[in-house]
Amino acid sequence: MPRRGAPPEVNAGSMADIAFLLLIFFLVTTTIETDAGLDRMLPPIEPPTEEPPIIKERNIFTVNINRNGQLLVENELTNIKDLRKKAVAFLDNGGAASGTPEYCSYCKGKRDAASSDNPTKAIISLKNDRETKYGTYITVQNELVGAYNDLRNREAQRLYKRDFTEMEALYLNPETPSAVRDELKERVAKIQDLFPQKLSEAETATSN
Repeated sequence: MPRRGAPPEVNAGSMADIAFLLLIFFLVTTTIETDAGLDRMLPPIEPPTEEPPIIKERNIFTVNINRNGQLLVENELTNIKDLRKKAVAFLDNGGAASGTPEYCSYCKGKRDAASSDNPTKAIISLKNDRETKYGTYITVQNELVGAYNDLRNREAQRLYKRDFTEMEALYLNPETPSAVRDELKERVAKIQDLFPQKLSEAETATSN
């Protein structure tokens, strides 16, 4: 029997049940976002059993990030706002001579013999310091991927009158009808073959 003048007691017997129901509610209704990750070629865990293919030095576009976030592109100090333009120029160079198997008929670059032969041979090699800030790293990644997308959009507009990024997003959308996805699959693959994304963070064997 409660003492006279004491404050009334609160019945907390159902609080555990209420807390449990709220926990279930939040678990059911909360959406957990997952990161898609970065599509990159990384060094293998174990040394390869075969010798890596020798790649011509002119077909490699080097990008180095130091611990201060500065960019060294092809051994030249570069502002990050100019990185995409330089990457596009390298990928679209088309330096192989006319009449050779490596000649790129759709390239619109300077066709400099000292730069990449064609987009299928061109590789962007990215190296960063262990102390590079994550924000800088992601910004550089976005600019390099943007260079590929700009060129792919150009070719998609030429061939199909629409952007590659739009077609790819529609193709990857699970709600897109299967008939539309089948048509987009071939088109997306064709554009990707014209400008394959070869963005590597591994050491590459080179030759002159």
